[in-house]
Amino acid sequence: MPRTPRKPFALAVSAAVLVLAGLQAGPAHARPAGEPATGKGCGGSTVGEVTLDTTHNTTTGRYELDDAERGHHRTYDANGSTTGNGSLFTDADNDWCDGGRQTDGVAAHYIAAVVRDYYLNTHGRKGIYGDGRGSCSRVHYGNHYANAFWDAVSGCMTYGDGAGGGRPVVTIETGAHEMTHGVTSATAGLEYSGEAGGLNEATSTIFAAAAEFSARNPLDPGDYLTGERTDINGTTARGWMDKPSKDGASKDYWYPGIGNVDVHYSSGPANHFFYLLAEGSGAKDINGVRYDSPTYDGTPVKGIGLSAAEKIWYRALTVHMTARTNYAAARAATLRAAGDLYGAGSGQYAAVAAAWAAVNVK
Repeated sequence: MPRTPRKPFALAVSAAVLVLAGLQAGPAHARPAGEPATGKGCGGSTVGEVTLDTTHNTTTGRYELDDAERGHHRTYDANGSTTGNGSLFTDADNDWCDGGRQTDGVAAHYIAAVVRDYYLNTHGRKGIYGDGRGSCSRVHYGNHYANAFWDAVSGCMTYGDGAGGGRPVVTIETGAHEMTHGVTSATAGLEYSGEAGGLNEATSTIFAAAAEFSARNPLDPGDYLTGERTDINGTTARGWMDKPSKDGASKDYWYPGIGNVDVHYSSGPANHFFYLLAEGSGAKDINGVRYDSPTYDGTPVKGIGLSAAEKIWYRALTVHMTARTNYAAARAATLRAAGDLYGAGSGQYAAVAAAWAAVNVK
């Protein structure tokens, strides 16, 4: 099936490709002979100086952005094309701080490792498809393309360079958001329409935030914001999980008919639920960001912490949700997941119920 574009940056991390539900495995990529190596990279203002897992190609004598430690995830320069992967990034000495086009390749390669490590270390998941295989990343896609997307056909995380004075959208949050569309497709297969579509988008926002926290990158500390580092429109953020309606379009609470709203905005109640489950309601400061999350009826909610909340959502997604799960079914799925993990009489189970009630899902 062809790639299907959507309007760019409906939210900062909106996907430009509809993930194809039912595609359970990505394409195979040919691998040349080589030896695993560790290099240093400079990924610009979004990730800074990082360590890279690379491959020394014993045939060419050059180092490649080919991560043998993570299923041979490879990173390419699309060279402005919108077809094919482009050319694999290579370097003579494994010091990837030469600047220029290489910088975004370094950031993308690092981000792919962050996302894979997050899913493995937190959820025991081995790659996007759960089978240990790597996928790929490509940067410099198109001509000033102001978006990023996970392409289920090529199995590539793809980044544009930005437009209108904006910066390239190569950030941890963006990569984790879009790659999570691949995880969702390979698990629950949530449809990209109606309430299921909102839950699909919310799942990507939820795990993007979780991966960002897990990365502990000093230039990009974890937060519950979206689009805060892409700066396409000159704003500090374009999405707030603690109060989604701050963007002017997203919904804080569920109501009948929310399934008719654009999925980027109908995702609001699920994003709000997750924030409340993890952090609770009311004013607080997290990593220097001020939040003040309301509830539907004013009843305060106490959070159970990000670690428990992310595990509950992941189990709900991978075990209890289906392609047409709506908000009511998502409530049931997360309650079942909390029961599976912590017991039906646990504080975590009660917190799930309270957080859903706080966004008017009962």
